[in-house]
Amino acid sequence: MIKKPSVLFFFANVILMGSLFCQEKATGPIITDYGKVWKVDGQEYVIDTDTPLKVVFDIMNSPEDPTELNRSIETAARFLNMHAQNGVSIENMKVALVVHNKASKDIIQNAAYQERYGVDNPNAEMVEQLLDAGVQFIFCGQSSLSRNFPIEDTLEGVQLSLSAMTALIQLQNGGYRLIKF
Repeated sequence: MIKKPSVLFFFANVILMGSLFCQEKATGPIITDYGKVWKVDGQEYVIDTDTPLKVVFDIMNSPEDPTELNRSIETAARFLNMHAQNGVSIENMKVALVVHNKASKDIIQNAAYQERYGVDNPNAEMVEQLLDAGVQFIFCGQSSLSRNFPIEDTLEGVQLSLSAMTALIQLQNGGYRLIKF
């Protein structure tokens, strides 16, 4: 025999779980076409919206399929959007991506990408939106040469560094925190 409180508890949980699964991820307000994030209600660990968040993402991997978006790069859009949705101003977010290894292809212009892979760069628009938001893209000079992606073929705004190692060290020395996926 089922007790009534258990039945009520069961249905309350079903309703609660249903409402959680009905939530939708949302983009923006900074990067409008990429970086969907969940709204998190009831946060107990409070975000200090006044302290600058300085982050460097180490981006070295890329999908094998040249038509796929690099989700590691999209992480920077998620970072910006989720913090902005929670009251952190764009002025308090300093974001840099150090791009090297297989991800080198993801920051090249459509013409060069088209020549090499036969399709437009699926990351170009996202990278441009991130650059417009003030995100730094730093390209490893060693990867540029070893993988034959000259800086002239990269999207406008990408900066060339001696190496990914150099950029990562210098950014961390400048107070940036490393996030590696």
